[in-house]
Amino acid sequence: MQIDFHLCVTYIVSRIAGFGHREAETVARCAQYVDDATNSGTLIFDNGAMYTRTSSAHKTLDYRNFNELANRHVWLPFHFLPGNKGKKAGESPEGSFIEKLICRPGSFIAKDMIHACITNRNTQYGLHRLGITMHVYADTWAHEGFAGVNHRVNAITRIDDRKTSDAAFALKLKCFFGDIFDAAACRFVCDILPLGHGAALSLPDKPYLKWNYIDGIGNMVLRDNPSSFTEAAHEMCKVLQRFRAGNPDADVSGLSDADRDRIMRMMTVITDENGDERCKKWIEALKEGYFGFPPVTLNYIPKGKGSWKHEAIGTDKTTDAEDEKYPYSPSFLGSDWKFFHDALIAHRFSIINEILPRYGICAA
Repeated sequence: MQIDFHLCVTYIVSRIAGFGHREAETVARCAQYVDDATNSGTLIFDNGAMYTRTSSAHKTLDYRNFNELANRHVWLPFHFLPGNKGKKAGESPEGSFIEKLICRPGSFIAKDMIHACITNRNTQYGLHRLGITMHVYADTWAHEGFAGVNHRVNAITRIDDRKTSDAAFALKLKCFFGDIFDAAACRFVCDILPLGHGAALSLPDKPYLKWNYIDGIGNMVLRDNPSSFTEAAHEMCKVLQRFRAGNPDADVSGLSDADRDRIMRMMTVITDENGDERCKKWIEALKEGYFGFPPVTLNYIPKGKGSWKHEAIGTDKTTDAEDEKYPYSPSFLGSDWKFFHDALIAHRFSIINEILPRYGICAA
C-alpha cells in the first residue's frame, strides 16, 4: 500500500474508532513513516550522547540492489509478515518452508502481533507501535500471496491490470527498468528478481486497481484491490477499537456500512497513478468533513524542516552522514521521532524473536 492508505485511511479509521485528532495523527504518521524510515545506525550528539535507531525501509525501490532487498530484517517484520498459510501456532502447512513465509491477510501471526501491541499499549511509544502495527497489518491484504524473500513463489507472469494492454504494460516496465529491460520483461523480472511483489511493481499497492496474474505455481489469481483494501480498513478499525479498550479480544463493531461505503468510493474514484497525488485528494476530503467527523487538516512531512526528525535532532537532510554530530536537546528523549524508532525496535524484536518462532519460523 502507498501513502494514501497508510497515512490517510489509517487516520480516518483511527478517528472512526474513537481517537482524537492528535492521537490519530500520531498513529497515521507512524503507519506511513514505516515506508520512509530509510536510515539506520548510531547517532552521535555533540555532548557525547548516542542513540541507535533502525530502518524499516530502503532508500530507493531499486530491484537491482540485491543486498538491500535481501534484508529480511526489513521485509519480513514490516512489509511481508509471514502467514503460516493461515494455520495456528504449532501447526505447519503442507509443502516446503516457503509456505510458512507467504503473506496472508488476518493470519494468526498477525493476530499475535496485534495482541503484543495492545498488551504493551501503556509504554511511552504505545501509539507509535500501534501505527507500525497498522502498516504491517494493512500490508497483509495488499501483499497476499507474496513473500518477503527471494523465491520463485513471487515469480508471477501474464500480469493484466484490466486497463493496460500487454504492450503498454511492457512499455511501463521499460520506463521503470531502463536499459536492463528487454522484450521478455515480465519473465526477466520474475526470474532474476523474485522478491516480494517485484514483478508486479506497484500494482498490489494501488487501491483503485482490479487486476490478475499467473502465480509462481501456475494458478490464475484475480485481485480486487478496492474490496480488499476496504476489508483491511474494516479490520484495522476493530484493532484500533480494541486498543482503546485495552483488550485484544474485545467484541467490537469495526466500520459501519456507511463508513465502508465512503472509503470504498474514495478508493474507486481516485485513480491517479501517483500515490502522493491520490493522498492530496484524501486530505481535501478530510478538510471538507467527508468522513463523518469535523473537518480537519492532516499534515505529514517525512524528512526535512517541520518533520519529526527535524524537531528531534535538528537536521533537514534526507540521508545522514556517518561522521555527523547532532545538537543534543533534553527534549530528544520525549520526541515522536525517538518514540517511533523505539517502537520499530520493539516491534521487530517481538516479530522475529518471539512470535515467528511459535510457528516454527526462523527466517531473519
